Amino acid sequence: MSGLSFSYPGEHEALRDVTLELEPGEVVALLGPSGGGKSTLLRALAGLVPHFHGGRFAGRVEVGGLDTRRVRPADLAGTVATLFQDPEDQAVFTRVAAEVQFGLENLGTPPPEIVPRAEEALAAVGALHLAERPVAELSGGELQRVCLASTLALRPRLLLLDEPTSQLDPEGAVAAIELARDSGAAVVVSEQRPERVLEAADRVLFLAGGRLVDEVPDAWLPREAVVPDADPGGEPVCRLEEVSFAYGQVPVVEARSLQVGRGEIVALVGPNGSGKTTLAKLATGLLEPQAGRVVRDGRACYLSQDPGRYLVRERADEEVALAVGDDLERARAALAQVGLAGFDERHPRDLSSGERERLALAAVLVAQPDLLVLDEPTRGVDPPRKDELAALLRAQAPRRGTLVVTNDLVFAGEVADRCISTVTREAVLA
Repeated sequence: MSGLSFSYPGEHEALRDVTLELEPGEVVALLGPSGGGKSTLLRALAGLVPHFHGGRFAGRVEVGGLDTRRVRPADLAGTVATLFQDPEDQAVFTRVAAEVQFGLENLGTPPPEIVPRAEEALAAVGALHLAERPVAELSGGELQRVCLASTLALRPRLLLLDEPTSQLDPEGAVAAIELARDSGAAVVVSEQRPERVLEAADRVLFLAGGRLVDEVPDAWLPREAVVPDADPGGEPVCRLEEVSFAYGQVPVVEARSLQVGRGEIVALVGPNGSGKTTLAKLATGLLEPQAGRVVRDGRACYLSQDPGRYLVRERADEEVALAVGDDLERARAALAQVGLAGFDERHPRDLSSGERERLALAAVLVAQPDLLVLDEPTRGVDPPRKDELAALLRAQAPRRGTLVVTNDLVFAGEVADRCISTVTREAVLA
């Protein structure tokens, strides 16, 4: 890559004079603020910029001896494989095994090799047991593992990972980075949780304002996770009593109890597929328990794990105003609270993943709920914005009870009063 500059149609430069050379087998950690150009850089390496996205392109990108201006992204398949930032948008089949086999079939892999290679990749990411499961029934972390398996099965020369651990539990995150390193490909990992990638990286790049800069700011240095363990908070705003829930024949939550008091922030942690999101949806009434009961006091709001799917308006302020009777003044104040002042007229789908996450957060905060449930709220959010989010939630904590579902243990330690695990009975509150 030499002298690459790129602008999306009608927008400012997303990349400015970026020069980069990747060596076979090296792992490059790509850090930087949300909206700073990281995803665009990965798209350029995959040939999606400019062929898929359009825009103004200057400079040169060559992958495996192929000039990306002269070949289509399909011509790079097998040479380049990408795990996208939103795995929900990457999956195309209804069954896990078919999803992983799909890329191999597209590459013309000999039929006798397809199933073994798909199973090998699923086993490598700890997801072989999911092979016959419907994709729609997977947790966010399980889906991220399956999409990672789909890319590893291709055995590419260049592996591009855009926020590959954003929904993975800590053990899965470490394994994912190690698998990428052991693949033999040149690997570029865009990541907002530096402690998960820096140890495995041969090189670190920091991209801000579309430019590569020389030093990594202190905010992006790894932090130690400190798990909080305070006493329960005030009067309960939500109480789950021995609740159970299954998707079809697959039990996910069995006889679990949980309490969130007004004025406290509770972090809910645990392995992928252990029922965190299901408990969150039970708490807010999005799911009804098949056994046990849920008691709520007041209004509940839920920020989903993949909020970008639920954006329906043409402007950011209008999206937020949906919850308050189209009151644009309140909506703009909520946008400013989450660091999106001046984004009022932006189209939600033109925002980066981290910016969309903050937009969705504004859309639930503006309603001033008694119970606020946030499912992976730091997904795609850079470290300084995480600090701002933690400060905002702490400042508003006395107004409500807050339940944060997260695999980001550093964030959990900074924001929560208590940390509850889905896998230890001792952590369950009656």
